[in-house]
Amino acid sequence: MKIWKTHVCLTALLSVVFSAHAAADLKVYAASSMTNAINEISENFSGKFDVTVTPVYGGSSSIARQIMNGAPADVFISANTKWMDYLVDEKVILRDNVTNLVGNSLVLIAPKPSNTKSFNFSDSNAWLAALNDGRLALGNPTSVPVGMYAKESLTTLDVWKNIESKVAPAKNVRLALALVERGEAPLGIVYKTDALLTDKVTIVDEFSSDTHSAIVYPAAMISDSIESKQFFQYLNTDEAKAVFVKYGFSNKE
Repeated sequence: MKIWKTHVCLTALLSVVFSAHAAADLKVYAASSMTNAINEISENFSGKFDVTVTPVYGGSSSIARQIMNGAPADVFISANTKWMDYLVDEKVILRDNVTNLVGNSLVLIAPKPSNTKSFNFSDSNAWLAALNDGRLALGNPTSVPVGMYAKESLTTLDVWKNIESKVAPAKNVRLALALVERGEAPLGIVYKTDALLTDKVTIVDEFSSDTHSAIVYPAAMISDSIESKQFFQYLNTDEAKAVFVKYGFSNKE
C-alpha cells in the first residue's frame, strides 16, 4: 500500500513539474516565408527569456485552418491579412491582438544559369515565350498568399487569362521556390525574401507594388500566457526588426 501511495505521489509531482515546464513552451505558427527570420528570432528570444520556442511553418491558409481546428498555437504570423481576418471573424483571435509586423515584395525568378532577361510583364506573348513549354511556379492562387498576390498582379497587368493554364501551383512559397531551384519550372513568382536565400535562382525583375495589394505580415497573440505576451512584444523590438531586415523584409506598410 505504501509503495502504491508513493507511486501516486511521485506521479502527481512529476505531473506538476512537467506542467510547469510545458507552460514555458511556446508554439509560433508562421508563414513559410518567415522560416529563416523566425528561427533566428526564436533562438534569440529563448536565450533571453529561457523559453522554448517551437515554430510551425506552412502556407498561411493551411496553418490558419490548423489553428481553427484547435492546433495549440500561441502566436500566429500570416503572409496576408485574409487568413488573419478569417481567424478574427471566427473569434479565434481578438482584433486588438493583431498588429502589422513587416512587408515584402514580389519577384520573378529563374533557375541559375538562365538566359532569361527582364521583359514587359504586361505582354502575354513575352510571358509565353519566356515559359516556352514550361510552367510558372507560384503558390496556389486560390489559397496561398504569394499565389494570390501573383494572380492579382498578373490580372492587373492583363495577362493572367493568357498564362493561367501554364501555372504550376504549390502549397507554399518554399515549394514554389524549390521547383525553380531544381529547374523543374523555368520561371517562378515568389517573395523577394525567399529569392535572396538561395544561390540557385536569379531575380529576373520585381513586380511594381501598384499591381497588387500591399504585402503585409500581420501577427497575432492567441494565448494569453506570459510567454506569448513576451514573444509578441519581442517581435516589435529593434533587435527583432534587425533580423527581419537582414532577411530582406521591409518595414510594415
